[in-house]
Amino acid sequence: MVRETELSPSDFIYPIFVVEGRSVRHPIPSMPGIFNLSVDQAVEEARLVKNAGIPAIILFGIPGAKDARGSGAYDNAGVVPRAIRAIKELFPDLQIVADVCLCEYTDHGHCGVIQAQEVQNDATLPILAQAAVAYARAGADIIAPSDMMDGRIGAIRKALDEARFESLPIMSYAAKYASGFYGPFREAAQSTPQFGDRRGYQMDPANVREALKEVAQDLEEGADIVMVKPAMAYLDVIRRVKTQVNVPVAAYNVSGEYSMVKAAAQNGWIDYDRVMMEILTGIKRAGADLILTYHALDAVKLL
Repeated sequence: MVRETELSPSDFIYPIFVVEGRSVRHPIPSMPGIFNLSVDQAVEEARLVKNAGIPAIILFGIPGAKDARGSGAYDNAGVVPRAIRAIKELFPDLQIVADVCLCEYTDHGHCGVIQAQEVQNDATLPILAQAAVAYARAGADIIAPSDMMDGRIGAIRKALDEARFESLPIMSYAAKYASGFYGPFREAAQSTPQFGDRRGYQMDPANVREALKEVAQDLEEGADIVMVKPAMAYLDVIRRVKTQVNVPVAAYNVSGEYSMVKAAAQNGWIDYDRVMMEILTGIKRAGADLILTYHALDAVKLL
């Protein structure tokens, strides 16, 4: 009766990794219970999500071939557009968020175009915009740029408007930190950088004021939802963002956070259900309106 924070299935967005092939359901070793899925299997995973009462998924694509510019990201026949169309055909009410980034599609593993081993911010923007339009045309409900290039929200908004998708919302990875918690995701998405790291364009974990600046800039450029990533070590950032904006705030409970809980539970060190729910409640208590989490299907069974 007096509980201040309540979790609901409607709080969750469930990530799905889509790969080429058919009948592919390949376990990700560092993420127990999570799989790389071909389009047909992604449809079946979406069915589970829909039946569980979770309102949305976010799609990440791993192409069959990669190149220096990440051209697979904007291929209209790529795995993500195909998955969007197939899922929407069967489950039109399931909201599909399309992640927009180049790291899964580039042979060097960085989130933008590379020249002399440096990411070229401005040269990357048209490619990101082209990918966003490709996902919009396939039927995505929300575009979610995760690359952290400066100015990408404005570029994507302009491209979507010009393509007659003026009403399509953008969920910006506004405060995305250069975190050590992304390791399992990079295995799942085959996106580990081939040289250097992403600290040049992702945020310093020590900074909060910078996060507020990034959020404000993305909102000015047209973002409709702002995200903080990761979640567990950045609850204070979620709270600061929540108190300063009047739009929905999302938080990404990332792969490393998920895998630590799974590994500890498998070793019998913690009660998985209890710790999972405590973490998700903490993220919502901090101020997140939406939680992207690999725990979603497990969590709804307890709600």
